[in-house]
Amino acid sequence: MSSTIIIGATGGIGAALSRRLAAAGHTIHAIGRDPAKLAALAAEIGGTSAVADVTDRAQFDAAIKAAGASASGLAYCVGSINLKPVTRITDEDVERDFRLNALGALHAVQAALPALKASGEASVLLFSTVAVAQGFASHASIGMAKGAVEGLMLSLAAELAPRIRVNCVAPSLTKTPLAAALTGNEQMATAIAALHPLQRLGAADDVAAAAAFLLSPDASWITGQVIGVDGGRSSLRSKG
Repeated sequence: MSSTIIIGATGGIGAALSRRLAAAGHTIHAIGRDPAKLAALAAEIGGTSAVADVTDRAQFDAAIKAAGASASGLAYCVGSINLKPVTRITDEDVERDFRLNALGALHAVQAALPALKASGEASVLLFSTVAVAQGFASHASIGMAKGAVEGLMLSLAAELAPRIRVNCVAPSLTKTPLAAALTGNEQMATAIAALHPLQRLGAADDVAAAAAFLLSPDASWITGQVIGVDGGRSSLRSKG
């Protein structure tokens, strides 16, 4: 049976996407670093799962291949939030952000490609950030890494067409455990929400809804696109 591979399935967006797809009838192969969270998710939605760290290439490849011989979709829901002024960014910061966000995405596609090709038609979804298109202070390291993700997406969309579609979702700040340092402070969260034309922060399910659409046959004529799920922040200006 063909499955949808969700990498980073125990994170806020990855878990919301896994639940949405499972509810729509997809068989999920969930990959994450936390065994307890992964077991709880698998018990909730069914499917299969594998524990892996995306920076451990052998472990990561094995976890993806455990999905089986055929996969209709792949979502790389791994990210980092590393905000530092340019004077404080180290080589280690840049290398870590690049490995997690861009190189991990490449490795995921390489490992999953035989299964994606075997399904006949498939969809790959990567994740960027509004900070690539908009440009924010203290985002140099993560902006470089996610900019590389968008470049990777475009290259893969061209190379893997017509049978495999590749797209990217670029969220703004979303209320997830990863962003808790920014969203956990009510005053800070309110101030950031006010910068968005829609006057609120995103929820994990806001992003998961768009991601699920791009992975579905309903998006069969969409490839090579960066879709902003950002409350309008990338292209509009708030009244305030």
